Amino acid sequence: MTRYRLTIEYDGANFVGWQRQDNGASIQGALEDALEKLTGERVTVTGAGRTDAGVHALGQAAHFDLEKSFEPGKIRDGLNHFLRPAPIVVLDAAPAVGEFHARFSATGRHYRYRILNRRSPPALDSGKVWHVSHGLDADAMHRAAQSLVGQHDFTTFRAAECQALSPVKTLDRLDVSRHGDEIHIEASARSFLHHQIRSFTGTLKLVGEGKWSVADVAAALAAKDRSACGVVAPPDGLYLIKVDY
Repeated sequence: MTRYRLTIEYDGANFVGWQRQDNGASIQGALEDALEKLTGERVTVTGAGRTDAGVHALGQAAHFDLEKSFEPGKIRDGLNHFLRPAPIVVLDAAPAVGEFHARFSATGRHYRYRILNRRSPPALDSGKVWHVSHGLDADAMHRAAQSLVGQHDFTTFRAAECQALSPVKTLDRLDVSRHGDEIHIEASARSFLHHQIRSFTGTLKLVGEGKWSVADVAAALAAKDRSACGVVAPPDGLYLIKVDY
């Protein structure tokens, strides 16, 4: 039995998310179907993060076990062949080292949220950004974001259906910066709660609009109450960028 490690890029717009489900196509299901066609084995592909419906990835990590041994390049190229025309690409395949587990061995996950902040809607990036047509103050958003960095009880920014055992997480980074017409929110932590980054984004948008202050964000965090959160941003602009091991 050999364990293989994958790095995967995908457009999540037309999927129900990473996790295999009965109500539509998933990234996990597409990979498992492609692997069966390539290897003749039905295996489970385990991902580093269960991205939601509509969320994208530039560097999702995953692993699976095979009875037969395959050259890594053949796995990469074969999967990319059988995945067509789905917008899923295997960037790299390699034998896993030691007791590697895509989810439990991860030491850090890095996400980016893209806001298109201009009057005109996107022509090329529809479904890949959150379009906000009125002006946002990215500097004010960044200042407010710093009150969320560190170890906190993030109940306010946690989805009601979140399955994490505890709402306490350590947020290593939450930076907001403007890049022309786009505002990027960069978040890093070992792990995140369900909808945590999208909840941060919707709340910080209120700061960018001048409706909330830095103190309002800190008060929302301290409330430990989901009703104190701002709107939850749509999944369109969220990307899993990289997973650290």
